Amino acid sequence: MPIYEGSCHCGAVRFSAQTELDSLLRCNCSRCRRLGWVLQPVPAENFTLVSGKDRLTSYRFNKKVIDHTFCSVCGVEAFANGRDREGNALYMVNVNCLEGAEYDPDTVTSFDGASY
Repeated sequence: MPIYEGSCHCGAVRFSAQTELDSLLRCNCSRCRRLGWVLQPVPAENFTLVSGKDRLTSYRFNKKVIDHTFCSVCGVEAFANGRDREGNALYMVNVNCLEGAEYDPDTVTSFDGASY
């Protein structure tokens, strides 16, 4: 499975994610819709925050179950974390923040996050 390196815009927050780009989602919740994210779920054990923990700012809304973290320097949200429906720790990575990530836009599935 490939390992992607990712970051916010300014590079203050850096991470790696071991994942195939095979479960791409476009969420219709109020936040993701405005940001234009393409999401890839990554189990917590396949995600590593390399640097910038001290630069992350957290934002929670609605049911407050997802920790939307963004860089306090440039404002980019490169990932969010929470739990899947089975209770497993999970990161949702913004594929647009991954170095060298290429995908076919026709493979992106719509996700009804507005009802989640």
